[in-house]
Amino acid sequence: MGLLRIIFLTIFLIVVVPTIIAFLLISLLTAGFNFLEFSLPVAFLMVLFIIVASSVNIPVGKRSYVEVIEPRFFGLFNRTVNRVQGVSVNLGGAVIPLVIAGVFISTINEAGLLKELMIITGITAVVSFAGSQFVENKGIVISIILPVLFTVLFSLILAPEEVARVAFSSGVLGVVIGSDLMHLPYALKSGKSVISIGGAGIFDGIFLVGILSAIIANFL
Repeated sequence: MGLLRIIFLTIFLIVVVPTIIAFLLISLLTAGFNFLEFSLPVAFLMVLFIIVASSVNIPVGKRSYVEVIEPRFFGLFNRTVNRVQGVSVNLGGAVIPLVIAGVFISTINEAGLLKELMIITGITAVVSFAGSQFVENKGIVISIILPVLFTVLFSLILAPEEVARVAFSSGVLGVVIGSDLMHLPYALKSGKSVISIGGAGIFDGIFLVGILSAIIANFL
């Protein structure tokens, strides 16, 4: 019986627990896109597409590969991978969220909230810059709590009519500007930096700040 219990526990920890976590995560992200007024089937497909696209890094400039330590699942696990030395942009963690934010901007502009969006984006950028840092062989690391709180708060105050879309768009744009672009010159000074904008995929600050801001703003 002791051996059977150990086998059962091992299977439970390796298979069942990760499956449950993945299901809950996908459900949460699908609900987030549903709050952004996507239908449930479209929201689900978008989440799956972003997860798959998170494995694609688009290099900017010349190619040179080095080994780096990449955090996974909010830093609980690390893995060593080959990354392009220099700057690359992650398809799922940066490009797709920016495209979605760009689409929302037209709706936000039609609602007469473009100025408010710019103000919230600026605030999020400042907070993101203050709460992030460049770490050699890991890239730019950000704590997402403050950007989310500030994005949600000012979205509720300045743009209650389009709060979810404004929170998502300003969250995504603010993190890209404040965390990635403003740290970029310093990170490139070493000449051996590996910087993947949005490189952690759905666990990157760009995506997380945007989607969590939209979810929280929808409930407040």
